[in-house]
Amino acid sequence: MAAVYSSVADPATVQRVGVIGGGQLAWMMAKAAADLGIELSVQTPNKTDPAIANFSHPSGHPVFAAVDDAKATAELAQHCQVITFENEFVDLEALSQLATQGICFRPALTALQPLLDKYEQRTYLQKLGLPVPAFTTIGPSTDISTLDFPLVVKSRRHGYDGQGTFILHDAVQLQAFWNDFPTPPSPEAFMAEAFIPFERELAIVAARSITGEVALYPVIETYQHHQVCHWAMAPVALASETQQQIENAATTLLNDLEAVGIFGIELFLTPDGQILVNEIAPRTHNSGHLTLDACATSQFEQHLRAVSGLPLGDTSLTAPGAIMINLLGYEVAEYDYGQKREMMATFPNTFVHWYGKAKAHPGRKLGHVTALLDNPDRQQALTTAKRIANLWYRP
Repeated sequence: MAAVYSSVADPATVQRVGVIGGGQLAWMMAKAAADLGIELSVQTPNKTDPAIANFSHPSGHPVFAAVDDAKATAELAQHCQVITFENEFVDLEALSQLATQGICFRPALTALQPLLDKYEQRTYLQKLGLPVPAFTTIGPSTDISTLDFPLVVKSRRHGYDGQGTFILHDAVQLQAFWNDFPTPPSPEAFMAEAFIPFERELAIVAARSITGEVALYPVIETYQHHQVCHWAMAPVALASETQQQIENAATTLLNDLEAVGIFGIELFLTPDGQILVNEIAPRTHNSGHLTLDACATSQFEQHLRAVSGLPLGDTSLTAPGAIMINLLGYEVAEYDYGQKREMMATFPNTFVHWYGKAKAHPGRKLGHVTALLDNPDRQQALTTAKRIANLWYRP
């Protein structure tokens, strides 16, 4: 295929951005693109995916194919000046061949390389000098006497929203875990890490531009249940040393990767005030959804600004406090929950974002709600989250 543009895209010429993935992240990116006057083209398997079906100005020149189909990505490249990512489920080796032909990926594939495999990501972070939980490779033949329980077993690739993450409390549970496989898994399939009895889970959403400018959003507190995010709130009251440690870690990471775009960085805060880096998502992130309604520049607009070569926007909060509540599926159904959404939308300073997915099942992210608060009080935020959750999960 003939290259359609240089691998160093001229910011003045970036009028259409290609996105690999067409889920809710791409849908929210598409809304931001419309405000910036940028067109999106997405590569996604189905016409029912949110970025296609749930937007009044759908993606131009969509390519309907699996997100790891590099031939489809080559077709996508014919319609845009730069390509970015909604998820990490890509064939990096195949995309690298496209990059050598001049296709511009942002973030660059070299920035994704150390992050897509969770074990390799941990190794990279450790070499970078960032604090991480203790970790090791693991498989059915691993000597159990070398392990400390409880431990966390993770799929090294393609885990998300609790899928591929398992908390095991003893050797019996670990053996039962291996026994569930019809054939022994590959030695490269899983990793294990120390279970961290954290005080709180935190996240920071950070952006880096093509000129190396780094912009950090306020630190966010998140709550996960069964490894799925239920809510995220900002701001977070932290010791100044802790705040600085988080900001330094984010800046160090993005600069070392020479990243371009938004990165979501998940963290543990331990009872003794230490920060550990949990995972890195090289894309817009669930913890940053509250930026749509609570920040001067949303993470989706910021990502497009970065990959298009535009100046980064203001990341400050526009309200004293905010909390985002995920609307997770709790049943198997084909239903739009319109009445519940209408009721939530009547709450003061509350914004409902519905992803338009045709089917619900337990744990599936169907939408989210952001409530803006008149003060940064954590208890008020939790009370607001409980009110919305009680309505959503009520039969």
